[in-house]
Amino acid sequence: MMKNIFKKSSLLVASFFLLVSCSDYLDINEDPNNPTNVKPELLLANAQNSGAKKLNVNMNQVGNFMAYNWANNIEEFIAYQDEMQYTMNSTFYDDVWDDLYLTLVNFHQIEKTTLEDYENYQGIAKIMKAFYFQYLVDLYGDIPYSEALQRDLELSPAYDDAEVVYDDLIVQLDAAIDLIKNAPASALNPGNNDIMLHGDMDEWVKFANTLKMRILIRQSGMASKQAYIAEKFDDIINEGSGFITENVISNPGYLVSTGKMNPFFETFGTTLSGSPTDDNNSLKGTRYTVDYLTNTNDTRLEKIYASIPGGGFAGINQGAPDEQGTVVVPYSGLGNGILKNFTQDAYILTAAESYLLQAEAVARGYIAGSAQSLYESGIEASYVTLGLTSAEASTYYSQTTNLVGWAASSGNEIEAIITQKWIALNSINGAESWIEYTRTGFPSSLPISLIASRPQRPIRLMYPNSEYVANSANVPNQTTDDAFTSPIFWDN
Repeated sequence: MMKNIFKKSSLLVASFFLLVSCSDYLDINEDPNNPTNVKPELLLANAQNSGAKKLNVNMNQVGNFMAYNWANNIEEFIAYQDEMQYTMNSTFYDDVWDDLYLTLVNFHQIEKTTLEDYENYQGIAKIMKAFYFQYLVDLYGDIPYSEALQRDLELSPAYDDAEVVYDDLIVQLDAAIDLIKNAPASALNPGNNDIMLHGDMDEWVKFANTLKMRILIRQSGMASKQAYIAEKFDDIINEGSGFITENVISNPGYLVSTGKMNPFFETFGTTLSGSPTDDNNSLKGTRYTVDYLTNTNDTRLEKIYASIPGGGFAGINQGAPDEQGTVVVPYSGLGNGILKNFTQDAYILTAAESYLLQAEAVARGYIAGSAQSLYESGIEASYVTLGLTSAEASTYYSQTTNLVGWAASSGNEIEAIITQKWIALNSINGAESWIEYTRTGFPSSLPISLIASRPQRPIRLMYPNSEYVANSANVPNQTTDDAFTSPIFWDN
């Protein structure tokens, strides 16, 4: 990978979590030996934790602005101006690229270990590489892939075609499943070294299948891929393990301690003394989303956003000054279903997303089943994740309201599924919401920021400065226009 990335990655590989107790996962120490000799069990938690932090904080933040879930009062706060102006350039969220590749370096080292009995670790590493490489494709398009992560062999890797990368991710996930299912009896189980699924290898296979499903569904608008998608779904069904039914999370043993708590809560929640962070003070829900949830009797509103003094909820349009009159009235920030506590789990892939992906797969004819049942299970999983009940979910989706009740959404089933995914991922995985909006155009009435630099929202991030410095011979040339008009291959 890039020269500066490999300098960073060497340091990252040389840092790992001690495996004595939960709290020790958060104590970073330098390996006194050659970092290339670090065993997989000392790399796995670090790689999982670093990826989760990027997904839950930076990627979540930019995605929630692009999916029109978050805003702020521009008269009172100066934060988030670039997000609401759509200031797309090579420094805008450039850390997403750099840090995801750093995370991938550690997973790659685990995958390529020559030590015996690490088949389960290698399978996990393959799955997590596919997980983050998909996001790199979805956010950037063509990326370094086949020549990437080879610190000692290739410092200026070529860029691979995005569709070719996608196809190989399916191959790698199949290989991961085979590794796990055919691991010898002597294969080491990662146990608590695995801060996501704690060594439950059956769940890792389900996670791999769910990720395969997401990769395939992302391409569902491509006429040229229909036979391929159908074939690969048949492979998933024939494998037989199914998909995840519980949230896949990451938690290394977060502590009520600065630098060791959940990174999302530390950024958007409160300090140890209970004072709101700067981001918490400035971050508000949008009027469109607050009104949408209110008008559809969606009690997730009270968990996603916080009520204002005196009761009720108030959102603000992106890029707007104070809209509540001459007296400044607070707007709704993030609610207690999103900001739970210092030690809350970091989300990787939720059960709600899994069910809604399955509902779309059934609706499109790729797999058998009841799209309605899966759709309603997705809504229920969303409610439960936020701290509400299954009964409340049933009351909600039993309404005869378009894009809420299944029967009431006849003819608009895909729009209903994606709209519910947008709600379920609000403040949980903004990057996924943004990508899905780009793919489908749903929610169909999503507004544009009032201070946007363009009449449409961006559809991708731009390659970072680090690539133009260290990999200039290979990085594609881009202009700002490309962030708005040059689609990812699956975007039809």
